[in-house]
Amino acid sequence: MKTATMPALRVHPELRQAAEAILRPGETLSGFVEDALRRNVELRRAQQAFIERGLASREVAKYNGKYVPAGQVLKKLAARLKKAPGKTSAKKPPARTTRGK
Repeated sequence: MKTATMPALRVHPELRQAAEAILRPGETLSGFVEDALRRNVELRRAQQAFIERGLASREVAKYNGKYVPAGQVLKKLAARLKKAPGKTSAKKPPARTTRGK
């Protein structure tokens, strides 16, 4: 399969420097940009599929007249969280250190 090129991307020099500064060993800026593009395409596809499933579910609920109140759903989710091993609903953030100050 033949490859295609993407349009040139104009960015502020600071953004380019920031991207170059975080490249992993052996990674190129082109590879980084391609990876970012690929991940964003997959994210958008997943978001669109999620929205489509939600809209389809809404239509089924409208047709059947069967709805579950939000409060009931939230109660069930809270109960699942309580039962989940090693999980808590409100995690405490890690303590901040003041190293180097």
